[in-house]
Amino acid sequence: YGPPKYLPIDEKHPCVGDDITNPYGKSKYICEHILKDATAAHPEWNVILLRYFNPIGAHKTGLIGEDPIGRPNNLMPFIAQVAVGRLPYVNVFGTDYDTPDGTGIRDYIHVVDVATGHIAAFKQFEKNCGLKVYNLGTGKGYSVFDMIKALEKASGKTIPYKACPRRPGDLANVYADPTLAAKELGWTAERDLDEMCEDIWRWQSNNPNGFQ
Repeated sequence: YGPPKYLPIDEKHPCVGDDITNPYGKSKYICEHILKDATAAHPEWNVILLRYFNPIGAHKTGLIGEDPIGRPNNLMPFIAQVAVGRLPYVNVFGTDYDTPDGTGIRDYIHVVDVATGHIAAFKQFEKNCGLKVYNLGTGKGYSVFDMIKALEKASGKTIPYKACPRRPGDLANVYADPTLAAKELGWTAERDLDEMCEDIWRWQSNNPNGFQ
């Protein structure tokens, strides 16, 4: 979506196209437009675009979790690797945003809730749905400091951090309006932040070196 014009962000929010602030976001935008063009050319096709916000968490068993190659780019595996002792501290990029604690706010959603969102979306195909777009998020925003504190609670560890300058393209505050998915798919995110972090820590503490 790019820099929010209003919050929470619903599916009607403008997508900024050439003004998207990072290559990952641009790649998703391009893929959406390819699929939209395909459905325009083939109106008999059914296409559902699911716009995830920030999936985190792990399987409840602790057997399956996020194991990035090299240094993590995403916040929660980075925090988890600090908690387990693989990294010395969390880099907090930006502590002067216009948010309650100065750090960036995002909508974090449990990866299992993302999976159930897919299952709910598949059922729409039976209705010959055409082209549909749905946000998958919780509708709640948490700051970087909120996430550090939540994993400290789950792990019982003190997690050191270092305040760093903002990164170009990072946004202050982004969270979803998932109302449409609730209305049309009968789906809502069920797992709260504590459960997300408990599952992350179970995975990371059981697998301190990942899948190695």
